[in-house]
Amino acid sequence: MKGKIPLHVGIIMDGNGRWAQRRGLPRVMGHKVGVESVRSVIRAAKKAGVRYLTLYTFSSENWQRPAEEVGALMYMLKLLLRREIRNLNHLGVQVRAIGELHLLPPDVREVLDYAIKETAKNGELILTLALSYGGRREIVSAVNRAIEAGVREVDEESFRRFLYDPDLPDVDLVIRTAGEYRLSNFLLWQSAYAELYFTDTLWPDFREEDFFKALEDYAKRVRKFGKVL
Repeated sequence: MKGKIPLHVGIIMDGNGRWAQRRGLPRVMGHKVGVESVRSVIRAAKKAGVRYLTLYTFSSENWQRPAEEVGALMYMLKLLLRREIRNLNHLGVQVRAIGELHLLPPDVREVLDYAIKETAKNGELILTLALSYGGRREIVSAVNRAIEAGVREVDEESFRRFLYDPDLPDVDLVIRTAGEYRLSNFLLWQSAYAELYFTDTLWPDFREEDFFKALEDYAKRVRKFGKVL
Protein backbone atom coordinates (compact mmCIF):
# COMPACT_ATOMS: atom_id res chain seq x y z
CA MET A 1 0.00 0.00 0.00
CA LYS A 2 1.03 3.58 -0.64
CA GLY A 3 1.00 6.37 1.94
CA LYS A 4 1.58 6.33 5.67
CA ILE A 5 0.74 3.10 7.44
CA PRO A 6 -0.38 3.09 11.09
CA LEU A 7 1.95 1.28 13.46
CA HIS A 8 -0.91 0.06 15.64
CA VAL A 9 -4.50 -0.62 14.55
CA GLY A 10 -7.24 -1.51 17.01
CA ILE A 11 -10.55 -2.97 15.85
CA ILE A 12 -13.90 -3.03 17.64
CA MET A 13 -15.54 -5.99 15.92
CA ASP A 14 -19.25 -5.20 16.07
CA GLY A 15 -22.35 -6.49 14.31
CA ASN A 16 -22.16 -10.27 14.59
CA GLY A 17 -25.54 -10.53 16.26
CA ARG A 18 -27.27 -8.19 13.80
CA TRP A 19 -25.73 -10.04 10.85
CA ALA A 20 -27.28 -13.29 12.10
CA GLN A 21 -30.65 -11.78 13.03
CA ARG A 22 -31.09 -10.23 9.59
CA ARG A 23 -30.75 -13.73 8.15
CA GLY A 24 -33.04 -15.38 10.69
CA LEU A 25 -30.10 -17.23 12.23
CA PRO A 26 -29.03 -17.70 15.86
CA ARG A 27 -26.66 -14.95 17.06
CA VAL A 28 -23.87 -17.49 17.44
CA MET A 29 -23.79 -17.94 13.66
CA GLY A 30 -22.71 -14.32 13.31
CA HIS A 31 -19.78 -14.98 15.62
CA LYS A 32 -18.90 -18.09 13.65
CA VAL A 33 -18.81 -16.26 10.30
CA GLY A 34 -16.96 -13.38 11.97
CA VAL A 35 -14.01 -15.72 12.52
CA GLU A 36 -13.28 -15.56 8.78
CA SER A 37 -13.16 -11.78 9.06
CA VAL A 38 -10.51 -12.16 11.75
CA ARG A 39 -8.43 -14.34 9.45
CA SER A 40 -8.84 -11.87 6.57
CA VAL A 41 -7.87 -8.84 8.65
CA ILE A 42 -4.77 -10.55 10.03
CA ARG A 43 -3.61 -11.31 6.49
CA ALA A 44 -4.42 -7.77 5.37
CA ALA A 45 -2.57 -6.18 8.28
CA LYS A 46 0.50 -8.29 7.57
CA LYS A 47 0.33 -7.42 3.86
CA ALA A 48 -0.02 -3.68 4.57
CA GLY A 49 2.91 -3.57 6.97
CA VAL A 50 0.95 -2.87 10.17
CA ARG A 51 3.10 -3.99 13.10
CA TYR A 52 0.49 -4.15 15.89
CA LEU A 53 -3.12 -5.30 15.57
CA THR A 54 -5.39 -5.39 18.62
CA LEU A 55 -8.83 -7.01 18.37
CA TYR A 56 -11.59 -6.31 20.90
CA THR A 57 -12.46 -9.97 21.17
CA PHE A 58 -14.48 -10.16 24.39
CA SER A 59 -15.23 -7.25 26.71
CA SER A 60 -15.58 -7.41 30.47
CA GLU A 61 -19.27 -6.55 29.96
CA ASN A 62 -19.77 -9.48 27.58
CA TRP A 63 -19.89 -11.86 30.55
CA GLN A 64 -23.43 -10.54 31.11
CA ARG A 65 -24.66 -12.03 27.84
CA PRO A 66 -26.71 -15.27 27.85
CA ALA A 67 -24.66 -18.23 29.10
CA GLU A 68 -25.24 -20.11 25.85
CA GLU A 69 -23.78 -17.28 23.77
CA VAL A 70 -20.81 -16.82 26.10
CA GLY A 71 -20.12 -20.56 26.00
CA ALA A 72 -20.24 -20.55 22.20
CA LEU A 73 -17.86 -17.59 22.04
CA MET A 74 -15.38 -19.28 24.35
CA TYR A 75 -15.58 -22.50 22.32
CA MET A 76 -14.96 -20.66 19.04
CA LEU A 77 -12.02 -18.76 20.55
CA LYS A 78 -10.48 -22.03 21.67
CA LEU A 79 -11.09 -23.64 18.29
CA LEU A 80 -9.68 -20.65 16.39
CA LEU A 81 -6.48 -20.59 18.43
CA ARG A 82 -5.94 -24.32 18.00
CA ARG A 83 -6.52 -24.29 14.26
CA GLU A 84 -4.63 -21.11 13.46
CA ILE A 85 -1.32 -21.61 15.28
CA ARG A 86 0.39 -23.13 12.24
CA ASN A 87 -0.88 -20.37 9.96
CA LEU A 88 0.06 -17.66 12.47
CA ASN A 89 3.57 -19.05 12.65
CA HIS A 90 3.73 -19.13 8.86
CA LEU A 91 2.74 -15.45 8.73
CA GLY A 92 5.14 -14.51 11.52
CA VAL A 93 2.33 -13.42 13.85
CA GLN A 94 2.94 -13.28 17.59
CA VAL A 95 -0.12 -13.71 19.82
CA ARG A 96 -0.56 -11.70 22.99
CA ALA A 97 -3.57 -11.11 25.25
CA ILE A 98 -4.71 -8.37 27.62
CA GLY A 99 -7.56 -8.23 30.09
CA GLU A 100 -8.71 -10.09 33.17
CA LEU A 101 -7.46 -13.37 31.75
CA HIS A 102 -7.95 -15.20 35.05
CA LEU A 103 -11.71 -15.04 34.41
CA LEU A 104 -11.46 -17.15 31.25
CA PRO A 105 -12.51 -20.82 31.52
CA PRO A 106 -9.46 -22.99 32.35
CA ASP A 107 -9.58 -24.87 29.03
CA VAL A 108 -9.66 -21.60 27.07
CA ARG A 109 -6.82 -20.14 29.14
CA GLU A 110 -4.77 -23.28 28.51
CA VAL A 111 -5.13 -23.00 24.73
CA LEU A 112 -4.47 -19.25 24.85
CA ASP A 113 -1.29 -19.74 26.87
CA TYR A 114 -0.18 -22.40 24.40
CA ALA A 115 -0.77 -20.07 21.44
CA ILE A 116 1.16 -17.28 23.14
CA LYS A 117 4.07 -19.62 23.88
CA GLU A 118 4.15 -21.20 20.40
CA THR A 119 4.18 -17.83 18.59
CA ALA A 120 6.41 -15.93 21.02
CA LYS A 121 9.40 -15.77 18.66
CA ASN A 122 7.43 -14.28 15.76
CA GLY A 123 7.84 -10.58 15.08
CA GLU A 124 6.19 -9.67 11.78
CA LEU A 125 2.88 -8.72 13.40
CA ILE A 126 1.91 -8.51 17.06
CA LEU A 127 -1.69 -9.70 17.39
CA THR A 128 -3.18 -8.75 20.75
CA LEU A 129 -6.51 -10.22 21.80
CA ALA A 130 -8.43 -8.04 24.26
CA LEU A 131 -10.22 -10.70 26.33
CA SER A 132 -12.41 -10.05 29.35
CA TYR A 133 -11.13 -6.54 28.75
CA GLY A 134 -12.33 -3.10 29.78
CA GLY A 135 -10.37 0.12 29.38
CA ARG A 136 -11.47 1.57 32.71
CA ARG A 137 -10.62 -1.66 34.48
CA GLU A 138 -7.16 -1.61 32.95
CA ILE A 139 -6.54 1.90 34.26
CA VAL A 140 -7.88 1.05 37.73
CA SER A 141 -5.76 -2.11 37.74
CA ALA A 142 -2.69 -0.06 36.80
CA VAL A 143 -3.35 2.37 39.67
CA ASN A 144 -3.66 -0.51 42.15
CA ARG A 145 -0.49 -2.15 40.85
CA ALA A 146 1.39 1.12 41.21
CA ILE A 147 0.14 1.46 44.81
CA GLU A 148 1.18 -2.14 45.55
CA ALA A 149 4.63 -1.37 44.14
CA GLY A 150 4.96 1.51 46.59
CA VAL A 151 4.96 4.19 43.91
CA ARG A 152 3.95 7.58 45.31
CA GLU A 153 3.89 9.57 42.10
CA VAL A 154 3.74 8.71 38.40
CA ASP A 155 3.94 10.48 35.08
CA GLU A 156 2.51 9.17 31.81
CA GLU A 157 5.55 7.09 30.93
CA SER A 158 6.01 5.51 34.34
CA PHE A 159 2.27 4.84 34.60
CA ARG A 160 2.42 2.89 31.33
CA ARG A 161 4.59 0.27 33.06
CA PHE A 162 1.57 -0.84 35.09
CA LEU A 163 -0.80 -1.38 32.15
CA TYR A 164 -1.66 -4.92 31.03
CA ASP A 165 0.99 -4.78 28.30
CA PRO A 166 3.48 -1.93 28.83
CA ASP A 167 5.10 -2.65 25.47
CA LEU A 168 1.90 -2.11 23.50
CA PRO A 169 2.30 1.25 21.71
CA ASP A 170 -0.42 3.87 21.48
CA VAL A 171 -3.13 3.13 18.93
CA ASP A 172 -2.86 5.08 15.68
CA LEU A 173 -6.16 3.96 14.15
CA VAL A 174 -9.31 2.55 15.74
CA ILE A 175 -11.74 0.86 13.35
CA ARG A 176 -15.31 0.17 14.43
CA THR A 177 -17.77 -1.78 12.32
CA ALA A 178 -21.59 -1.93 12.18
CA GLY A 179 -22.33 1.79 12.17
CA GLU A 180 -21.76 2.43 15.87
CA TYR A 181 -19.91 5.60 16.91
CA ARG A 182 -18.31 4.97 20.28
CA LEU A 183 -15.19 3.41 21.83
CA SER A 184 -17.11 1.09 24.17
CA ASN A 185 -14.35 1.07 26.80
CA PHE A 186 -11.68 -0.09 24.31
CA LEU A 187 -8.04 0.86 24.96
CA LEU A 188 -8.98 4.18 26.53
CA TRP A 189 -5.44 5.06 27.65
CA GLN A 190 -3.75 3.91 24.44
CA SER A 191 -6.30 5.57 22.13
CA ALA A 192 -6.00 9.11 23.51
CA TYR A 193 -4.90 10.48 20.12
CA ALA A 194 -6.02 7.68 17.84
CA GLU A 195 -7.73 8.42 14.55
CA LEU A 196 -11.24 6.94 14.46
CA TYR A 197 -12.76 5.18 11.46
CA PHE A 198 -16.38 4.03 11.42
CA THR A 199 -18.04 1.84 8.82
CA ASP A 200 -21.59 0.53 8.44
CA THR A 201 -20.23 -2.85 7.36
CA LEU A 202 -21.12 -5.59 9.84
CA TRP A 203 -18.13 -7.50 11.15
CA PRO A 204 -18.93 -10.85 9.42
CA ASP A 205 -18.88 -8.96 6.08
CA PHE A 206 -15.65 -7.07 6.84
CA ARG A 207 -12.79 -8.29 4.66
CA GLU A 208 -9.38 -7.30 3.35
CA GLU A 209 -10.69 -4.61 1.00
CA ASP A 210 -12.58 -2.99 3.89
CA PHE A 211 -9.42 -2.94 5.99
CA PHE A 212 -7.44 -1.35 3.17
CA LYS A 213 -10.18 1.26 2.73
CA ALA A 214 -9.74 2.23 6.40
CA LEU A 215 -5.96 2.50 5.92
CA GLU A 216 -6.44 4.68 2.84
CA ASP A 217 -8.68 7.00 4.84
CA TYR A 218 -6.09 7.12 7.64
CA ALA A 219 -3.37 8.06 5.14
CA LYS A 220 -5.31 11.23 4.31
CA ARG A 221 -5.53 12.39 7.92
CA VAL A 222 -3.30 15.10 9.38
CA ARG A 223 -2.46 14.10 12.94
CA LYS A 224 -1.96 17.07 15.28
CA PHE A 225 -1.69 15.39 18.71
CA GLY A 226 -3.24 18.52 20.22
CA LYS A 227 -0.79 20.89 18.54
CA VAL A 228 -1.47 23.71 16.09
CA LEU A 229 0.20 22.92 12.78
